[in-house]
Amino acid sequence: MLSIESRPYTDPPQLGQPQRLLIVEDEQLIREMVTLALEDEGYQVQTAADGQTALAILSDPHLQPGEFPFDLIVLDLMLPQVNGLDLCRLLRQQGNPVPILILSAKGSETDRVLGLEVGADDYLTKPFSMRELVARCRALLRRHHYNVVNKPLRFEFGDIILYPQQCRVLLRGEEINLAPKEFRLLELFMKSPRRVWSREQLLDRVWGFDFMGDSKTVDVHIRWLREKLEADPSHPEYIITVRGFGYRLG
Repeated sequence: MLSIESRPYTDPPQLGQPQRLLIVEDEQLIREMVTLALEDEGYQVQTAADGQTALAILSDPHLQPGEFPFDLIVLDLMLPQVNGLDLCRLLRQQGNPVPILILSAKGSETDRVLGLEVGADDYLTKPFSMRELVARCRALLRRHHYNVVNKPLRFEFGDIILYPQQCRVLLRGEEINLAPKEFRLLELFMKSPRRVWSREQLLDRVWGFDFMGDSKTVDVHIRWLREKLEADPSHPEYIITVRGFGYRLG
């Protein structure tokens, strides 16, 4: 099973610090050309020639808690050992917001939609010009920086405080540990208190459009979330069931 240690992710580097990019591409010529083009723009670039190497880099045990080593990932889909779709899906399941630009020789609408639905931010079909690649990387980094800077520092509801940039939750002043899916569910609820979410909407927002399971998955995670938040999970005060419709916060 693929795994990357779950940890909160830090903000992008401050102005003046070079931004860090990971290039995951098995074709040596393309990997070297992309690296040179991005280094010429002033970026720090690290490369991986296969998915397993990329996975090892992203799971580096020497990283400090709260540290993620890259500001953008340029990711080929057709990789040996671990493919790009699985890497992309795994990062999003862990709640990692790093921008991902997919490179692929597959240019059909179905392939592009699949790449975007598993969590990629952009999709570039081979062959491509280096000018376009650099422009797309620059745009993704700019948009991500804007989103992080303008993201609320915290959400509050009752005795719950959620820090989206730190992936932390406090309940009555005490930090509680939530799994990535539990955190994303709670964040979604806290962004829109009182709004009723159907199980299908929660699946789309938290698990993604390509999720093949059924709506019972939502019920299971709601039960786990209640066990961590509620004084009496059988009589919840926070995550309320709206019979025939779904769930809401408060």
